[in-house]
Amino acid sequence: MNLPKAQTGAVDVATAVAESVQYQGRKASRHGSEQRRQLILDAAMRIVVRDGVRGVRHRAVAAEAGVPLSATTYYFKDIDDLINDTFAQYVERSAAFMAKLWQSTEGKLRELVAYGDGSPQSRSQLADEIAAMTAHYVEHQLVTRRDQLRAEQAFHQAALLNPRLAVLVRAHEQIFLQGTCQIFQVLGSKQPQHDANVLTAIIGRMEYQALLNGAQPAADAQRLALLTRYMHLVLAAL
Repeated sequence: MNLPKAQTGAVDVATAVAESVQYQGRKASRHGSEQRRQLILDAAMRIVVRDGVRGVRHRAVAAEAGVPLSATTYYFKDIDDLINDTFAQYVERSAAFMAKLWQSTEGKLRELVAYGDGSPQSRSQLADEIAAMTAHYVEHQLVTRRDQLRAEQAFHQAALLNPRLAVLVRAHEQIFLQGTCQIFQVLGSKQPQHDANVLTAIIGRMEYQALLNGAQPAADAQRLALLTRYMHLVLAAL
C-alpha cells in the first residue's frame, strides 16, 4: 500500500489510506451480492472480537453470518483472504473516521494556541487542556469502541506472522501517527515526529492496559496525570 508522498497532512494521509485499501476476495457484482459479502465480513469481525483471528474459519463465519458455507468460499477462496478483507474494511472505515477527527481537532488546537501569549503560565494551561482532550479521547475510545480496539490488538498480533496484514497494520498506524504529528506541528514542536511517536506509544499502551485490566476506578485519573506530565514536558521545551 503506497501513499502519495505529496499528501503529508493528517486528513490527506487518512483519505489516502482509505482510498488505497485493497481487497483480496471476490468482488460483488450485484447489490444483493454485496449485502451478503458485507454480512460475511461483519460476522468475521465479530468472531475476531470474541475469539481472536484464529477463530475465523469458513464454517464458523458462515454460521455467524447466517449464510451457506458455499457463500464464504465463493467470496473468499481461503481464510487469509477473509481475514485480510475483514481488517481492510476496518482500516478503510477507521481512516474515514480519523480524517473527520483530525480536521475538527486541528481547528480546536489552533484556537487554543491563538488564545495563549507564549508565557510559561499560558503554555502550562495549554498543556493541561491538550492532556485533558487526549485523555477524553482515550476514555471515549474505551467506552464506545472497545470491541474495535480488541480487534485491533488481535490483528496486530496476527500481523507478526502475516505479511499482508502487516501492510494494513502499518497503514493504519500511519493514520494516527500523522494526525498526532500534526498536533505537535500546530503547537510549534521542533521535533513533531519524535513527539508524536512517544504520544502514540503512550496512548497505545494505555488502551492495551485498559483492555487487559478491565474497568478500574483510578485508571482515568492515572491516564490524565501521565498525559499531563508528558504535555508539560513537551511544551516546556518550546
